[in-house]
Amino acid sequence: MIDEGAVPESCLYVGEVMHCRKRPVRHRFVYRVFSLLLDLDEMPQVAARLRWFSHNRFNLFSFHDRDHGSRDGAALRPWVERQLARHGIALAGGKIYLHCFPRMLGYVFNPISVYWCYAADGTLRAMLYEVKNTFGEQHAYVLPVAPGHPAAAPIRQSAAKQFHVSPFIDMNAVYRFRVVEPEERLSILIRESVTEGELLIATHTARRRVLSDGALLRAFAAFPLLTLRVVTAIHWQALRLWLKGVRLYRHPGTAKRPREATP
Repeated sequence: MIDEGAVPESCLYVGEVMHCRKRPVRHRFVYRVFSLLLDLDEMPQVAARLRWFSHNRFNLFSFHDRDHGSRDGAALRPWVERQLARHGIALAGGKIYLHCFPRMLGYVFNPISVYWCYAADGTLRAMLYEVKNTFGEQHAYVLPVAPGHPAAAPIRQSAAKQFHVSPFIDMNAVYRFRVVEPEERLSILIRESVTEGELLIATHTARRRVLSDGALLRAFAAFPLLTLRVVTAIHWQALRLWLKGVRLYRHPGTAKRPREATP
């Protein structure tokens, strides 16, 4: 349940991303990153009070609706609500928080964006995991949260893989998610398993910072061109896997660029 005293409407997180591949060869890397947690309803107010952050226009940091959801620039909240409605989930006006990288100097790539979806009474009803690949495609995994789930307890969910991401991982796989409601600490853990066993562990852990102009400038100084580095790192790690002889899998050709992403 949302504790309004613990979770600001929108904030900045500073931490690290870790990937550890366990088979057929071991491959591990860690990157320091920063990210934003944004209340979708509060976006205009956040942009209005910050000099270095804008909504749907260029700035040092910015957030553009067309980078997410239907990818056509439409407002995100109606898109999220449509995805949830397909699973029989209604928020009745509750909060929706999005965790993602912002644009920096007009550029961004988000391998995964995570939505925490709350009912009007403050209880967490669902998680939406919005996954992108480097082919310009996107898929949304909508997973309900069990009624009565304790607010402080980790949320554990699973889903069969339905979307091509890495050319080094087959489509025959299962994701297991472990997340906690974002407060002082952010913790997102994803385990990917194949027939032979667990293949990949990915984590994003961070500590909360106030979202202010000063914090944004410090983040820019500490992580210059972070969003460009995300894509560079993806291709660099892919090259390392290829040099290690990891098998390549063709794009199955079934993924769609979702204007209305299917679960």
